[in-house]
Amino acid sequence: MMKKKWGLALSSVLAASMILSACGNSGNNEAASNNAGNKNGNASTSPAADDKVDTSQAVKLKMIMLGPKPADYDQVFGEINKQLQEKVNATLDTEFLDWSDWSQKYPLKFAAGEDFDLIYTSNWAQYNQQALKGGFLELTDDLLEKYMPQTWAAMPKVKWDQAKINGKVYMVPQNQNTEFTDKLILYRGDLLEKYNLQPINSPETYKAYLEAVAKNEKGITPYGLEASDSKTHNLDKQLLLQKNGWNMLGDVPLAYKVDDPKGQVFNIYDTPEFKDLLAYYKELADNGGWSRNALTNKGDTTGDFKAGKVASMSHNVTALGGILATVNKDHPEWKAALADLTPDSKKSEAISTQNGVAVHATSKNPERALMVLDLLQNDKTLHDLIMYGISGTHYEPVGDNQYTKTDKFGDFNSFSNWAWNSPLNRVDTTFPQAAQDVQKKWSAQVYHYPLETFVFDNSKVLNEVTNVGNVMMRYGVPLEYGLIPDTAKGLDTLQKQLKAAGIDKIQAELQSQIDAFLANQAK
Repeated sequence: MMKKKWGLALSSVLAASMILSACGNSGNNEAASNNAGNKNGNASTSPAADDKVDTSQAVKLKMIMLGPKPADYDQVFGEINKQLQEKVNATLDTEFLDWSDWSQKYPLKFAAGEDFDLIYTSNWAQYNQQALKGGFLELTDDLLEKYMPQTWAAMPKVKWDQAKINGKVYMVPQNQNTEFTDKLILYRGDLLEKYNLQPINSPETYKAYLEAVAKNEKGITPYGLEASDSKTHNLDKQLLLQKNGWNMLGDVPLAYKVDDPKGQVFNIYDTPEFKDLLAYYKELADNGGWSRNALTNKGDTTGDFKAGKVASMSHNVTALGGILATVNKDHPEWKAALADLTPDSKKSEAISTQNGVAVHATSKNPERALMVLDLLQNDKTLHDLIMYGISGTHYEPVGDNQYTKTDKFGDFNSFSNWAWNSPLNRVDTTFPQAAQDVQKKWSAQVYHYPLETFVFDNSKVLNEVTNVGNVMMRYGVPLEYGLIPDTAKGLDTLQKQLKAAGIDKIQAELQSQIDAFLANQAK
């Protein structure tokens, strides 16, 4: 497991991997504690009695989610629709965009003018792009207060602020506290012991592990690659960004140092750190560290790890914690474990736009769509259904805030339902202590910085962004996967192609917006 960057009046981030997102949990009293300071002091929880919403006409809403269609979709959504019909006289008809091709199909939904009402979005799944193109309806305070009274009361103001683009909200973001966006490694501890290797806690110790597996374990791929449509290597997050304290912006190779008060933008491909990382990747590729079919990979890394086909994978702590729980149950002899390759680095929490849902700008029933979202995030019965499936079939509830998975859990929980993360989330009783320990340690390393909520408006450089993305896929990805024999020559070609594609124009525009953003914050 990546999620997601996302006419207007209503709405407002990722894999892994990939591709799973993460769910966290906070106490059920969080909403109450935030109400007092919410929406500039307004804590309204329902429309006025004389402003009651008319739901007399039945409405069928079309919703688009990421991930494969659940095997038990009909069963679970049948119950969800029964509840929604009773409460707001609406039902959901849901389409699912599979992880392997969602990034191509997602923008086509808008370009083709398809008729739908709700769609998953996030800072990694088209939120910024589609909002700026007019694909999402603007969510005004009046609309939210009237049609999403529970969300309006429960959602802290800072989460709405994080969802703003040019001062406006275009998604209903998740409402939960801690979700780490940083990545780490899940690996086979039995193989580490078998070859008498040092604990994995750095790029060097991880490289030794991968090479040992490649040399000695036939039929097992040392590192499981993400889907081939990614513009960067999945290890870049750890070995380039986390290691150096950089934040890369969107789909272009431009970044800044998180502790740089001026937010000076640079091209990561022009740095000595990237050059050194290419040498690291090239050695691993030459020594069989991952599949040579990297450019056409469509595999399910999570499934491959569970099946023993790969010896390690990269994702966020929540996703890997879930996989670890399954593996510990099915293959305890593997001694699966987690490894942080940058244990001393600054850590990042997801902002509210890590997961969310937007209303299509052309929706014929935006008000009813908001009412449905309000219930899915805040109504206990509906929230449990959309997040976990049917009680007694897909999961067993444990008290008010915990659950255990049944063997049929995966028959429903396969898509981007993290859009409704809220204080009502339950905690899996089998969530490994190792993952909890990582979360506890990282909580003390979280670093907040002025540009944390900055969103790049690329509307003035759309052609250049597209061209640069094409260059990254054609020249950058093969280079990072170690498939170019002469790394130095390949890097030189990549840099020249980026220049021709307009990277300098994008960088100038990005820097201008960052400068303005920081200047506005200083007022």
